[in-house]
Amino acid sequence: MNRIDRISAILIHLQSRRIVKASDLAERFEISLRTVYRDIRTLEEAGVPITGEPGIGYSILQGYHMPPIMFSLDEITALLTAEKLAGLLTDSITEKHLHSAMIKIRAVLGNSEKAAIESLDDKIAVLPNPYRKDEWRDSTILKDITSAIESKHIIEITYYSNHSLETNIRRLEPIGLWFQAGRWHLVAWCQLRKDYRNFRIDRVTEHKICPDTFKTIHPKLDQFIRKTAEERDLTEVILSLDSENYKLLGDQKLFMGYVSQKKNKDKVEITFLSPGLEGMAKWIMMMGPEVEIIRPDSLKKMVKTMASRFIEKLNDY
Repeated sequence: MNRIDRISAILIHLQSRRIVKASDLAERFEISLRTVYRDIRTLEEAGVPITGEPGIGYSILQGYHMPPIMFSLDEITALLTAEKLAGLLTDSITEKHLHSAMIKIRAVLGNSEKAAIESLDDKIAVLPNPYRKDEWRDSTILKDITSAIESKHIIEITYYSNHSLETNIRRLEPIGLWFQAGRWHLVAWCQLRKDYRNFRIDRVTEHKICPDTFKTIHPKLDQFIRKTAEERDLTEVILSLDSENYKLLGDQKLFMGYVSQKKNKDKVEITFLSPGLEGMAKWIMMMGPEVEIIRPDSLKKMVKTMASRFIEKLNDY
């Protein structure tokens, strides 16, 4: 990136956030702190009203607006793809707001950019999974949760636990949302369990924002995810299936801790990091003799024990 493009990008970056640290700019644009200071000084000399305090960061005075900018074809494609993904990965309210924002963006595009986005519009499609219905998409839950996170309001949910097969009511201090393997998750401090918990949004049957707030300063979402990953006792599991049976797995492997796969002649070896071998063993039992357990041996023994118990029950009929 040449210096003119970088300085323009730094200005856009400053406008997109309330405060930006020099170290963040250095990391974002892969430049030294000295170069950051020089580029900021260039913007100031050009009349951009930038304020900054050591150790805090830079900000642009409220009310300053940059003249209209042009989008590259890659940026237009990314925006269009994000708009279509929103229809599948977020709720209907967020989808509506993003569509409204895209209309405003299209309104300021030049004629060549408008032509490009119109040409691509019917050439990019995101289709829902026909085997899964996400009823939460028509709910306000994502919007309500983000609002509660920002305002520090307690959320009360009615939650179905897949582990205990029970539904109960939880009062939560929400920390953040993350999306993984096709599911939205809420991380929150559970007042019932007196601990941090992860709740799948699709298992929340009812929710409401309570009038009371919380003052506890909880860890940031990325810190929670990193800490949780470090604390989890994960076991490496390697399975082998022939190519035809592998195709039948579809997205199921994503929910079992899928890491990677490799082709080995007419077989596919799949590597998982599993938090619990019992659940993995039951999943393997559903696949029957088509799957081979490469490792660990403890998983082989567990599946063998389950199979023996199943045969004993059949013999009782």
